[in-house]
Amino acid sequence: MYPLIGLVTLATVLLLGWTSYLVGRARHRYGVAAPSTTGPDGFQRAFRVQANTFESALMFLPALWTASWCHGMPLLTAALGAVWLIARTAYALTYLDAAKSRAIPFVLSMLAILALVLQAAWGIAWQLVLR
Repeated sequence: MYPLIGLVTLATVLLLGWTSYLVGRARHRYGVAAPSTTGPDGFQRAFRVQANTFESALMFLPALWTASWCHGMPLLTAALGAVWLIARTAYALTYLDAAKSRAIPFVLSMLAILALVLQAAWGIAWQLVLR
């Protein structure tokens, strides 16, 4: 695996850890005992940020790794990974503030995943058919 892909992967792990921390902090702040998943709006937003980030990472990481393994353009793959990371971080921050729109970061993160999937599909096709 290329070092930049490893860096993006590690940064994703840190992002996931940060969102988990946000939920723990919100539980304490709003007095929401585990395993409850409902509570005041501030807690609900933190909980959804974590869930949405984990759901997106579940699509992102395999797409990132497959694209890096099959396509042979690690800088492009790492750049798309960086776009996802920045967009998901912006998404989390805007989701925590109920007044802010999170549409643009959401769309950018989904486009980054789509681009990685297309990159991976092209690399797989190249390996299987065109080589």
